[in-house]
Amino acid sequence: MDEADEGVRPECAAGVLFVDDEGHVLLVEPTYKATWEIPGGRMEAGETPRDACARELQEEFGFELPLGRLLVVDWAPHVREERVRFVFDGGMLTDDLLDKIELPPHELESWAFVPPEELFVMMEPRLVRRVTAALGAKEAGATWYLENGVPVTPE
Repeated sequence: MDEADEGVRPECAAGVLFVDDEGHVLLVEPTYKATWEIPGGRMEAGETPRDACARELQEEFGFELPLGRLLVVDWAPHVREERVRFVFDGGMLTDDLLDKIELPPHELESWAFVPPEELFVMMEPRLVRRVTAALGAKEAGATWYLENGVPVTPE
């Protein structure tokens, strides 16, 4: 069987959308790249998107957090690989929980709440589209399918 017969095996990752009471989005600053992201990360073999997201939150913040519903699924091919990204609703974090955050110094430098209209300053454009769509899905009480961060509506 050649590679073409095996089908597409996209690289999958899951993240979580947290907002504050003003609607600002929680971002984390990775140590290994110049742009910021929402919390989350790649799925491991045999892991569901929800389990991957929960594991990544535990690793990144140092404690468990409940996850809400799925907001978006994004088919997001990149230069070298096919990608699928899942974003779950994390709701709002209390001041007590924010005070407990202990970032892993080898992976994350800091975190901040950023107004949605300023996301483009800190994030890659494709992630800005995904997060903006996740905010829209959260407001609509829906789950949206995206392609490259753009909602796809049935014809």
